[in-house]
Amino acid sequence: MQIILLERVGKLGKIGDVVTVKDGYARNYLLPAKKALRATAANKKYFEEQRQQIEERNKKQIVAAEKLAKTAASVKVVLLRQAGESGQLYGSVTARDIAASLRKAGIQVRRGNIVMEIPIKEIGISKVKVSLHAEVIIEVDVNVARSAEEAQAQVITAEKLFETKELAEAAEEALHQQEPDEQEAGDEVTKETKEATKEEPSKEAVETAAEEKQAKKPAEKPAEKSTGEKGKAKAESSAKKKDK
Repeated sequence: MQIILLERVGKLGKIGDVVTVKDGYARNYLLPAKKALRATAANKKYFEEQRQQIEERNKKQIVAAEKLAKTAASVKVVLLRQAGESGQLYGSVTARDIAASLRKAGIQVRRGNIVMEIPIKEIGISKVKVSLHAEVIIEVDVNVARSAEEAQAQVITAEKLFETKELAEAAEEALHQQEPDEQEAGDEVTKETKEATKEEPSKEAVETAAEEKQAKKPAEKPAEKSTGEKGKAKAESSAKKKDK
């Protein structure tokens, strides 16, 4: 079914968008909740005529939702349920239960405002999203326990864990900020060391280089005899032959 949205609806779109949804979703939720109109020619014309008023009404609803969100920020939902030793509930906590508890605290919401994929099935504190408006979504702590004393103990434990987590995150952030400084300092030291080595070669390095140069030098040929020396040697050889 094609519909015209009268307000922002999740991932579907914003005011005035014409979208296609399943018939059941439109008939059972969007149309009865006045979040949309059927995308007929008459409704399209009506929407364009009333668009400004619809947008102004939506802005007022956002302001009211934001005001309610401030009140809901201090609300703690505590639900007492029976559970086994392992903490598994004999039953579950549903969106209807949470909505009823919020209404008792003065937060007027319906089951459809509670965003839950699955019911809560064990004791503990869970964070549950509540959609006060398509553009105003908050989180509330839902404390499920077997007794009021256990609920209080769970709050204390959660606060300690939160403090520990905050400290750990702060320490990790400080470490990440420090690492670049240490890296820069290390790079500077390495650079200075290389420059010092380049400028002042060690005595051993000089001697080694001289030895390598000498080893690569070709062996010298014996000096040849001069022409006079050759003639003298020849004359001496002839004299010896005559004496014989």
